Amino acid sequence: MEVLETVELVREWRGRHRTVGLVPTMGCLHPGHLSLVRRARAENDAVAASVFVNPSQFGPGEDLAAYPRDLPRDLDMLSGEGCDMVFAPPVAEMYPADYQTWIEVGAVADALEGARRPGHFRGVATVVAKLLGIVQPDRAYFGRKDAQQLAVIRTVARDLNLAVDIVGCATVREADGLAMSSRNTYLDAAQRRAAAVLYRALTAAEASWRAGERDAESLRGRMRAVLDAEPLAQTEYVSVADPVTLRELREVGAGALVSMAVRIGRTRLIDNLVLGG
Repeated sequence: MEVLETVELVREWRGRHRTVGLVPTMGCLHPGHLSLVRRARAENDAVAASVFVNPSQFGPGEDLAAYPRDLPRDLDMLSGEGCDMVFAPPVAEMYPADYQTWIEVGAVADALEGARRPGHFRGVATVVAKLLGIVQPDRAYFGRKDAQQLAVIRTVARDLNLAVDIVGCATVREADGLAMSSRNTYLDAAQRRAAAVLYRALTAAEASWRAGERDAESLRGRMRAVLDAEPLAQTEYVSVADPVTLRELREVGAGALVSMAVRIGRTRLIDNLVLGG
């Protein structure tokens, strides 16, 4: 496995391979990331991953400095899954001193996470577009846990006519349903137990929908009730939205995106599921 730090070396590597799958990450890898690598391995001649903690997607007061970093561990995990190349650039390689170009996505980035983390998706869209331009993969793989991020990236690829297939992959969960996330490492034992409430709230909404409930506000209320019953959970939002536009729905059909953001202690967690999925 090659570990490269410069755009020039990555482009030289790309020229030696027919089809390439890319798995962009910010490191602190877990089995969810590795499932993306395995999917890429099955569908491409070569697999590339990136490990880059992108400063432009962190807002004031967010956890950039504290974000967990362990590159040697990440490299061992990627090598074990048959990754062929890892792009691990320094910040100056991605954002040199004279850097001045940013991508503003529009309506799909305005609600939910975008409303609560101003500038977040500007940073996500920009860094992903840069990674796609540098690696030039045939396919790029993203987890569905970050549903709005996936919708934003698909919008960027469509609107900028990028020659890449954006592949959404199933959320990988712990035994109690908690979606795997690098930020789960922030939780202490009691908080970790409490965090399972996110999945319970999602599945409660799904059960109501399968029982015939079609009123979106009723489903939102069902999720809030489950979350409110957990003393350590502080709900930021619950949503029942169109999975493409992320506009909130009034009547709910199959394919609606049910999502939430919840703080457990000082840790902010997000999760979602697709009704009827």
